[in-house]
Amino acid sequence: MNVLTLNAPFFEKFSRSQRSPAVIKSGVMYYPIWLAYATGVLEQNGFNVKLVDAPAAGYDLDYVLNLAKDFQPKLIVIDTSTPSIKNDIKVAEALKAALPESFIMMVGPHVTARPDETLKSTNAVGAVARGEYDFTVRDVAKTIESGEELAEVQGITYRKDDEIISNPDRPLILDLDSLPFVSEVYKKHLNVEDYFYSITQYPEVAIITGRGCPYHCTYCVWPQTITGHGYRKRSVKNVADEFEYIARELPQVKEVFIEDDTLTVDQRRSVALSKELVSRGNKVPFTANSRADVSQETLENLHKAGLRLVCVGFESGDQEILNNIKKQITVEQFYKFRDAAKKADVLIHGCFMAGNKGETRETLQKTLDLALKLNPDTAQFFPIQVYPGTEAYEWASQNHLMSTDDYGEWLTEDGLHRTILNSEELSASDIVAWCDDARKKYYMRPRFVWDKIVEMVRYPRETGRILKAFKTFIPYLFKRSDKRPTE
Repeated sequence: MNVLTLNAPFFEKFSRSQRSPAVIKSGVMYYPIWLAYATGVLEQNGFNVKLVDAPAAGYDLDYVLNLAKDFQPKLIVIDTSTPSIKNDIKVAEALKAALPESFIMMVGPHVTARPDETLKSTNAVGAVARGEYDFTVRDVAKTIESGEELAEVQGITYRKDDEIISNPDRPLILDLDSLPFVSEVYKKHLNVEDYFYSITQYPEVAIITGRGCPYHCTYCVWPQTITGHGYRKRSVKNVADEFEYIARELPQVKEVFIEDDTLTVDQRRSVALSKELVSRGNKVPFTANSRADVSQETLENLHKAGLRLVCVGFESGDQEILNNIKKQITVEQFYKFRDAAKKADVLIHGCFMAGNKGETRETLQKTLDLALKLNPDTAQFFPIQVYPGTEAYEWASQNHLMSTDDYGEWLTEDGLHRTILNSEELSASDIVAWCDDARKKYYMRPRFVWDKIVEMVRYPRETGRILKAFKTFIPYLFKRSDKRPTE
């Protein structure tokens, strides 16, 4: 049976599968990582699958419709996000009109949080998967192939006649080693040169070595909708095997991005993985998401194995804000971590967020001061984006802080992020203006420019990444991010 897994056409380079979906100023384009894992599971179970990433490849709706007509899938799986959901439903309706015998289901954080709402908004979609959906998609495909009813498929909300039915939740996958290498799916279905992360060397691949996060940050969408608050891990051997696969089968790849919410949450495992990679002679550098509470010893071991950079959510320089968003970390730990990373020769990409609960002009100034003092190798200043299914969304909704309930307003007319949240003391325009000003103050410092020159001299392999990101990013540095008022 043919199955089409689709990252639906929208804006070109619309990065749907990242934590805050949008067209990204630095040219970032994330892999459709969850959809790719589900594709691999379908193939493991004997289905003939075509994974299509329309925004990355530049395909429009007409192209996708013609492709689908030629392929004749019995099942079409469409990835979704909050900012694109209105578009994604239109794509589903167009596919259903062209292929009325195909069964269409939607997956992703948005439909996990809004299953009934999604199905009530269109008759084209027969079901949505809630939560982690690799095995849910597999079971729906098996059910359609056998002609049986969907009543036994865990983790779906579906339409039967005029009734919307929610089946029991599906347990999270415990044996992650049973999943395919996502890099193998990329090699078969995608062009790795279509993807770019400004903090990694190009071209790169993104993999996940563990799912979930034990922390409860109020804004973080994946643990609250897809992966849960735990850290389920692949075995060290399994991860090292994938590194070897990438080195052998994707020789053009210059870096691996480990997209776990927090690779370093289990420091013992991080050290064990490091030693396994070193013992195998790993030559592929990697970047990983990390909290700012990792020991120098762990960072040194990871660096020996190939760790080049960590992406760290510092978020705020005010301790009360950190407490409000349940970050479970202190400002003092940020400085200790910075020093440990410097000694371990690991670069830092720092993430700083504006507009959280309790935010004021004074707390924002503390955040900018923190960024300048930490001086990470690169930094982003980002207005909080609240998505259904997160505690941050519930806070914003209950306090009437959102300027709109129209999901289409989450983006500008160019597909960039739009801030729809007014904090208790600051308007959305205030928050955006602060981010723009902070970005300029950070990146226009003589010290930063000099540091980048030194970095390119010291690490010539960084030159291409830095220049590519700078070329794409510089036009946005001198203009406001949000083109329309959002209050």
